[in-house]
Amino acid sequence: MSLGFIMLCHTALHRAAQVARYWAEAGCPVVIHVDSRVSARAHDKLVRDLADVADVRFSRRHPCEWGSWGLVAATLDASETMLAEFPQVQNVYLASGSCLPLRPVDELQAYLADRPRTDFIESVTTADVGWTVGGLDRERFTLSFPFSWRKHRWLFDRFVDLQRRLGIRRRIPAGLVPHLGSQWWCLTRATLSAIVNDPNRARNDRYFRRVWIPDESYFQTLVRVHSTRVESRSLTLSKFDHQGKPHIFYDDHLQLLRRSDCFVARKIWPQANRLYREFLSGALADQPRAEPSPGKIDRLFSKATERRVRGRAGLYMQSRFPRDGWENGRTAQPYSVFEGFADLFEDFDSWLSKTIGGRVHGHLFAPDRVHFAGGETIYNGCLSDSAALRDYDPRLFLTSLIWNTRGERQCFQFGPRDNQDISWFMTMDPNAQISVITGAWAVRVFRAKGEFSDLRREAARLQKIESDHIAILRSHHAKARVRIWNLAEFLENPMEPLQTIVDEISPNALRRLAEAPRLADLTGFGRFIQDLRNQGMQPTLVGDIPLGEDPAPATNRRARPYLVK
Repeated sequence: MSLGFIMLCHTALHRAAQVARYWAEAGCPVVIHVDSRVSARAHDKLVRDLADVADVRFSRRHPCEWGSWGLVAATLDASETMLAEFPQVQNVYLASGSCLPLRPVDELQAYLADRPRTDFIESVTTADVGWTVGGLDRERFTLSFPFSWRKHRWLFDRFVDLQRRLGIRRRIPAGLVPHLGSQWWCLTRATLSAIVNDPNRARNDRYFRRVWIPDESYFQTLVRVHSTRVESRSLTLSKFDHQGKPHIFYDDHLQLLRRSDCFVARKIWPQANRLYREFLSGALADQPRAEPSPGKIDRLFSKATERRVRGRAGLYMQSRFPRDGWENGRTAQPYSVFEGFADLFEDFDSWLSKTIGGRVHGHLFAPDRVHFAGGETIYNGCLSDSAALRDYDPRLFLTSLIWNTRGERQCFQFGPRDNQDISWFMTMDPNAQISVITGAWAVRVFRAKGEFSDLRREAARLQKIESDHIAILRSHHAKARVRIWNLAEFLENPMEPLQTIVDEISPNALRRLAEAPRLADLTGFGRFIQDLRNQGMQPTLVGDIPLGEDPAPATNRRARPYLVK
């Protein structure tokens, strides 16, 4: 059985010449169409390069803009040339100039010989399968498209909208049921001749000239009229991404292409020297014959698409950034935020670090600098302790810190004195564990020196900031794990919440807390809170701390260990 190839070329003509020579020398006639937009000089060079090959012909040239009728016109003219010049050809394979044979020609010929009168072309109805990506399906057959989608996008969209508003619909020719599919097919001589010599050819061509992307519907529709047996699949390996753009194969895809067992692959990078060398050398002639199975590599392409669209959790990439909500998880892994603990307990960072066996940061969003664990000025991933650099984008600072320290849980302090721009981001992050002692900022104000009127104003300012922050944490949009105690109720039994927090940080290593961290000296704190009330400032977030009560002795005594199971 003789097999012929039609090649549609518009770029990398030297690669097209290599492939055409390979097929022709294997006994397969080749008809080449070169886009009329290619310079005459480049076209003439291709003709000269293949002048010594007997079974190569060139068809009349057409402009082949994407989605235009020119691609169908070029294919029809090349088909007529193939049928007229090579009467021995029984199967015609449509390929592009960027295609590359993956298996010897004799294997493809044997495969077709075992399946006589079978046309291999993807052909699906728009009513049954809505597989188009980012485009029209049924409407491409009922509307007119005089404007280029790529060159005149605005006019294209406006004209489509106008036709929809006016209810304009084109009539589909009688006897045709619109089908869609891949441009690349392999048809029998009988089917291709019937399409080319169809008595209604003029009518069909006139109708499809005004169809959008007719190269994906002309042959796919007419093959259903003239073929006796259609196998709705292409023998060409051609993969597309989520935007409908073709995947390009490079040298490092060599083993992937071999595993597919497909006969031809598209689209090959012109500089993939190793692929062209390996597949055009004839070295694969001894490979075992197998059924073409692009499904073998579909899983890898699905993973690649998912990685491109969703990415890795907590890693922000150019393909998604800065569109909010496109990220696959706000951060890479869980982290813990402590609010008010460093105010209430002395040297809380060191106590927590020793308890969980990891590093604990101070206030990462403090106004003066980033207080990394151990006083570091440069942290993982070259993160600087500069407040100015951090505040340029606090969200990306935090996500970078979590990403750069994967495998190590990050714990840090936060409070009303810190940059509050990060509040919503942490609240919406399922990876965040936020523990808050409201009103604990009053302890630091209590221990500060200065005029009482100044302390009262500072207390009022901090309470306003914390109130806004608490409102965010209690929002119905919150996805973080949030625990909130006011200062008074936390002081009643500090061991229970501390034990719960530690167990959540290290769930696989439950440990009993022998004692709480050392509490700050709160002698006179009750009188201070009452004085704030007397001066007109109501410290509502502190809780109920009665006048004159000294909470320090009660909380500093050794408490009974509490274990959460």
